[in-house]
Amino acid sequence: MTEKDRTGAAYRTVTGGDTRDGRPRRRGARTGPVRGTPLPLLLPALVGLAFLLLPLVALLVRAPWRSLPEQLTSPEVWDALRLSLVCATAATALSLVLGVPLAWLLARTEFPGRGLVRALVTLPLVLPPVVGGVALLLALGRNGVVGQWLDSWFGITLPFTTAGVVIAETFVALPFLVISVEGTLRAADPRFEEAAMTLGASRFTAFRRVTLPLIMPGIAAGAVLAWARALGEFGATITFAGNFPGRTQTMPLAVYLALQSDPAAAIALSLVLLAVSITVLAGLRDRWMTVS
Repeated sequence: MTEKDRTGAAYRTVTGGDTRDGRPRRRGARTGPVRGTPLPLLLPALVGLAFLLLPLVALLVRAPWRSLPEQLTSPEVWDALRLSLVCATAATALSLVLGVPLAWLLARTEFPGRGLVRALVTLPLVLPPVVGGVALLLALGRNGVVGQWLDSWFGITLPFTTAGVVIAETFVALPFLVISVEGTLRAADPRFEEAAMTLGASRFTAFRRVTLPLIMPGIAAGAVLAWARALGEFGATITFAGNFPGRTQTMPLAVYLALQSDPAAAIALSLVLLAVSITVLAGLRDRWMTVS
């Protein structure tokens, strides 16, 4: 055996470069779970898991299971659930229309102040939702910076309407989509776009035919996160759209209102919202939220 062969064999032995049948292992192939988790990492991990699961377990333990069917047959519950699902879906669709181009701009285009723009885009993630609702009122209210022109020119009034719920949910959900898509775009190789353009495709055609299929898992993952965030939005919604049953009262608002007078009804509504969220996330996670 030559020196080169011995060196290669030693390298494959150390790095696990060959499979059991002697063939070279593919780059990036999984090697299985790491055994022997260190205790300093295991204990905080278990405490964190318990911290996340304990409130959900308490919700299930204290649920009024006997009166649950009666609680859930109320027309107000179904109206709030229907409105929540419709508004969250509409907010996700609007986030896709606005967020994918914005993510592409941040990931693929160099311009002065890009870091500042990225910080402003992610600001709703850390901004208190109530503050976001106040800001929306000042911007899109009847006397707002833009809202006064919408009202006087087109007769469009957004606050305290169902459209206002969609706007408020989009405001808080859009950054989740932008961050997810931008990260996927940065991981995608831009040379595929460049190759398509050298073959005569325009920049938009290259994006539509080459880049978009590559980043579709990231778009789907961002859409799921945005939908889940919109479904649970409370602060911006109640500030900008109010709490009117059948028009702006979503499930989180209905839970808050029921908690003040009927805690059992609030728990029942919380169970419905929890079940919907878990069903959607569990059903979509393996297919859309795992980016290969």
